Parts: sequence; C-alpha cells; structure tokens
Amino acid sequence: MSEITSIEPQVKDKRRCSIFIDGRFYCGMKLEVAIKNRLKVGQSIDKAELDRLQLETEKSEAMDKAMTHLSASLKTESQMRSFLAKKGYVGAVVDYVVDKLKDYGYLGDNAYCKSYLEGVSGKSKRAMQAELIKRGIDKSVVEEELEDYADDEEEIFVLLEKYLRGKQRTKENIYKGCRYLISRGYDYDKVKAACDRLGDGEDY
Repeated sequence: MSEITSIEPQVKDKRRCSIFIDGRFYCGMKLEVAIKNRLKVGQSIDKAELDRLQLETEKSEAMDKAMTHLSASLKTESQMRSFLAKKGYVGAVVDYVVDKLKDYGYLGDNAYCKSYLEGVSGKSKRAMQAELIKRGIDKSVVEEELEDYADDEEEIFVLLEKYLRGKQRTKENIYKGCRYLISRGYDYDKVKAACDRLGDGEDY
C-alpha cells in the first residue's frame, strides 16, 4: 500500500487537484471525485484504486482533451501518450483514450507517416527517417512507409543549384555543395550525378 502525502488544488483549474503518493505527484483528479471518495492526506491507498477512480470518472474528459489536441494537427501515438500523461492522467486512462482514437481512425503512426511525407520537402530519405523516429514512431513502421520512397535526383540538382546561388561555380564550391547535401543524408550516387551535370565528376 502507498500513502497519500498531499492533495493540492491545481493552479490552472481549481476544479481539479493534484494527488501526491509517497511524496511524488501521481495523478490529477476532479476535486469532487476526491471529496466524494473521501481521499485525504495520510490515507493508505492502493494505486490501482486511484487508477480505477480516474478511469471511471475522467475518461470522457480525457477523450475531449485528446480530440482538441488532435484538431490542430495529426499526432503520433507517442506524442498523444506524452500529452495525456502531462495532463495528469494515469496509464489506464491514457491506454483507454489511445485505443479509442485508434478504433475511430483518428490516431495511427502509419497515417501520421503518410501525412508527414505528403507535406515535407527539401529533406532526404535518411533525414525524414530520423525525424519520424525522433517523434516516437517505431522504426519498423517508418521503414515500411519509406520502403518505396527514394531521393529525387532532380530535387537534389535544384538544391545544389540553390546552394550555389550567389557563388562562383568553381570546382571547390561545387565540391562543398555536394558534401553539404551528402551530410544532409541524400543518396551519394544521386548527389554525384547532380554534380556531374555541373561538370565536376570527381569523387566526394
């Protein structure tokens, strides 16, 4: 059993309180629920009981907050879990909301990847892969969605010309431009092909 060591009103929402267990923040809860269930400082309580109370009384509110959060843009599962946890919802509530959002088709890492790929430009396949993984999407899902994606040779050529804008097209500057694109994760052979079109076929 654990002990409730503090129950504090939340600054941003006086209708809610923060519950601390064994000296650490455990969850947020509607004040009326805490009062109705006679939660008090010094009380011994099973964490599973707090999880049950929050799941029963706050899953609807948590769903509303999740939908509002989604209204701005698509979110990854990891981002949604982090958002709900920061709002003070326990794991059982987070799982409930995430599962419901998946069932409704509002949340899914494959869909997020597709949307991201449709909206992004000027990034290499490797850079996009790293960004998606950084956002919490499983590597296997990212690789699946990027399987048929390849860096576009014409896009690389346009980026190289953009890099060289305002610079003399010397061998040294072309070399620097190629090294820059390779460092951004673009395919070596396609970068070299773009450089060859500018008349420099040396190795990079």
